[in-house]
Amino acid sequence: MTNQLKRSLGLWAAVAAAVGIVVSSSAMVSLGEGFGIGGQGFIFAMVFALVLNLCVAFTFAELSGILPRAGGLNRYTLPAMGSFIGMIAVISGYVLVTIFAGSAEAGIAGLVFSEVFSIEINSTIISISAVVILGLVNIFGVKFFSWTQIVLTTLLIASTVILGIIGLTGIGSGEPLSYSLDFNPMGWGVLSLTALAFWLFVGIEFVTPLAEEIKKPKVYIPLSMVLGLGIIFAADLLFGFAAIKYVSLNNLAESASPHVVAAEAILGQTGLMWMGIVTVLATASTLNTLISAISRMLFAMGQEGEMPKVFSSLNRWGAPWAAIFFLCILFVSFLLIGITNSSSITTFILAGCLCWMIAYIVAHLNVIILRFKYPNVKRGFKSPFGITFQVLGITGMLYIIFNIFPDPEIKAQIYKYTIVFLAITVIYAIWWIKFVMKKKLFETIPLEDLLDESSTEIENESPDAKENFNI
Repeated sequence: MTNQLKRSLGLWAAVAAAVGIVVSSSAMVSLGEGFGIGGQGFIFAMVFALVLNLCVAFTFAELSGILPRAGGLNRYTLPAMGSFIGMIAVISGYVLVTIFAGSAEAGIAGLVFSEVFSIEINSTIISISAVVILGLVNIFGVKFFSWTQIVLTTLLIASTVILGIIGLTGIGSGEPLSYSLDFNPMGWGVLSLTALAFWLFVGIEFVTPLAEEIKKPKVYIPLSMVLGLGIIFAADLLFGFAAIKYVSLNNLAESASPHVVAAEAILGQTGLMWMGIVTVLATASTLNTLISAISRMLFAMGQEGEMPKVFSSLNRWGAPWAAIFFLCILFVSFLLIGITNSSSITTFILAGCLCWMIAYIVAHLNVIILRFKYPNVKRGFKSPFGITFQVLGITGMLYIIFNIFPDPEIKAQIYKYTIVFLAITVIYAIWWIKFVMKKKLFETIPLEDLLDESSTEIENESPDAKENFNI
């Protein structure tokens, strides 16, 4: 058994991984609600959110260009701020988010499948079956993940675009609204919807933990994130404008599943069934990406001694089986407990997403610190205009954090849960680093050591892989 990952993913597989978590069921809900509240003017919030996520893409592309290895943010933080900050960013910003968001997505799939297709099977059983199937897909290695993700992403994006075109051209069976809408009824106030628009793109960096399995990481990783953002923006724009052509803004804003309402208004029962399939595909794509990317973060943390060593083990297909099994057990446990059906699940997820924003701030700070600490290191990709995009990104994240939700009471609950998430992570990180790793909290690892480690691991790979890895 080897602990070395294999390079086998091409560009489209990288794009599919980049958009895998972005095209989620919750993102479809955010899209419908955003257009319902802001009308056509929601496009301004979408553009603002797109710019902030381009900052994220540039930052992660540069970090991955320095260290094109599995592990993502935790690996990049080691030479900049050390294990303590890296563990807090990854565990609170990714692992905890995955527990709630992944379980919720699985729950949505079960409910939609049962309701839309009138299947008389308990929705929890359907949800657990989806987790088990996608867990097995990932257990059989990155090629199985790649094939599955490419199919899911292609079908999902194509369905969203086609439904949007049908709605905008009016060739469906539905009747468009008979009255016209003001383009931007909220004026500049539409920018207050940026936090809602941001979730349409969040997670584009999930391609970076697969860096050791992508054929040309220094080219394909930045390209896949930029292409992914463009594809998502275009698809969401088409469907969003089609939705408000057939459904009143109030109905979209107040619906718990506005994307389903819009699809039914555009194509009747056919649209309802179609969007039911799209919702299930979105959930499958999200779960598939979460299991693949987060397991590789845990794999890298196991290698660095920041998690139990078993997480660094690979099976015969080159998959981090222990980390995959651990995540699937968590998903199933939360589904059985029923927390994903709790009335406060949205608050839990938003609290986790706030932690995600903190993780993004850490990533931007990593780039700034490494620019000054290692100005001459070779970078496969360098974010343009100095650290402009990093400063802009940090400013934007702080704006979103302070405007996470319009209702003050729910906003306070989100902050409360965020503090709990961070407290749990901080306690674990301090205990593990001080008593298990026996290191200083802010002790960094020299970048040269990480580069030497990467170079040593690449020696046994194919000549093509060595060329692609060349630092």
